[in-house]
Amino acid sequence: MPLTNVPSEGVRPIDHLLLRGDIDAPALDGRSGSQNYGELECSLGRLAAWLARFGLEPGARVASWIAKGPVAALMPLAAPRAGLVHVPVNPLLKHRQVAHILNDSGAALMIGTASRLSTLKDGDVPPGCEVHREDDAACAMTGGDALGPSDAAPDDLAAILYTSGSTGRPKGVMLSHANLWLGAVAVADYLGLTPADRTLCVLPFSFDYGQNQLFSTWISGGCVYPLDYLTPRDVLKSVDRRDITTLAGVPPLWVQLVELDWPTEVAAKLRRLTNSGGALTRPLVGKLRAIFPGADLYPMYGLTEAFRSTYLPPALVDSHPDSMGSAIPFAEILVVRPDGSVTADDEPGELVHCGPLVAQGYWRDPARTAERFRAAPAASRYGGMAVWSGDTVRRDARGLLYFVGRDDAMIKSAGNRISPTEIEEAAVAVDGVAEAVALGVSDERLGQAVLLLVRASPGDVPAIEKRLKADLPNFMQPREIRALAKFPRNPNGKIDRAALAGEYAS
Repeated sequence: MPLTNVPSEGVRPIDHLLLRGDIDAPALDGRSGSQNYGELECSLGRLAAWLARFGLEPGARVASWIAKGPVAALMPLAAPRAGLVHVPVNPLLKHRQVAHILNDSGAALMIGTASRLSTLKDGDVPPGCEVHREDDAACAMTGGDALGPSDAAPDDLAAILYTSGSTGRPKGVMLSHANLWLGAVAVADYLGLTPADRTLCVLPFSFDYGQNQLFSTWISGGCVYPLDYLTPRDVLKSVDRRDITTLAGVPPLWVQLVELDWPTEVAAKLRRLTNSGGALTRPLVGKLRAIFPGADLYPMYGLTEAFRSTYLPPALVDSHPDSMGSAIPFAEILVVRPDGSVTADDEPGELVHCGPLVAQGYWRDPARTAERFRAAPAASRYGGMAVWSGDTVRRDARGLLYFVGRDDAMIKSAGNRISPTEIEEAAVAVDGVAEAVALGVSDERLGQAVLLLVRASPGDVPAIEKRLKADLPNFMQPREIRALAKFPRNPNGKIDRAALAGEYAS
């Protein structure tokens, strides 16, 4: 895909990111200590050299399932510097999901914390995949030779991020150096980040949104503070102790944070709040405004397949609180009819994302790639491949977008995209369960919670709960399981999911 409207310095390999900062300026701070840009670049080079010594072929996949610290922060840069492809694994996943990612990606190397590695079972790690502890990687960063910056091409594959789909197991989104570099430039630009900024990284680095906390701050010369928080109060304390200026979150986190008693002087330290992973409600916007009057609020909409699509400038939040905003830098957002023609103002249509932020498709999955990644509409100034989101939106006369509905059955809970099929497959593996349907139901804290309907007897519910707790991560656990004697059917004999949703999820 030809790159246009690229900054004057052009697209560089993502592992060059730290070279943009002042070598004496703070780059990473946390429980493991503080490093400036010069020190962090040296740590990056040593970690990359350690990875290179395994002798893996170029483009081999390296998975990481580790705590949020220096190793986790540098792996997205170190693997590409070593000519490898990084596959970050969500720390909340359990062994079955991790096994799928390892096998699907064909990972040749797995780095994990000892406690997480101990949960893996026989057969979870594919043949030929070496497993090493996070401690080994951390030790490698403290001394030895360092590998210099890579000469990767913009379209070279740098990472595979796994995201759930509405059907089947998680699929790997292929991201190039250009995707990651331009995403960092774009966000840093519209957020107005500077070397004086300190970003509290509370989101998992396995998410594109979480990973960009690092990249957009570093490309601006600022400092990141990774935090694996246990309670919302940990976030408040960190904002105070570390003089945090920038905080990225998802709606469920904001709901919890506004319930805290924020001292005025602590709230005043935050200069910008960013949100994605679900829409902010008007009442929540009002509470955030009241608690953080000096902070700019940036509602955003994104797709892992294209990183980020739109943002709403802070100046428009009060007057247009329901809007998704308009395209971020390097993104072209079209609203089209089924025939691909552009809709009129206020006419609903499908959101299509065009331009250099579009990913390279799904890893080893041409069928699902063809469904989502298709030729750009004729009206696109970029052409090439585009992401057809499946989301229905409308565009008003001034170009602001508004979300109308989602075409697929994805459940969005606490910022996580949950595949109903994955929950259903785990449920029907229990003896006595004939069929299962997972639905998203409204939840004030989570955005959506999972309701699981099963065709089984009420006496089977405890066994289902036990199985799901063993096989699925906490964020996939149903809030409620209901046993039904029968499911409604459509004329084709399939389960009528729309009828079930209308009766139980309304």
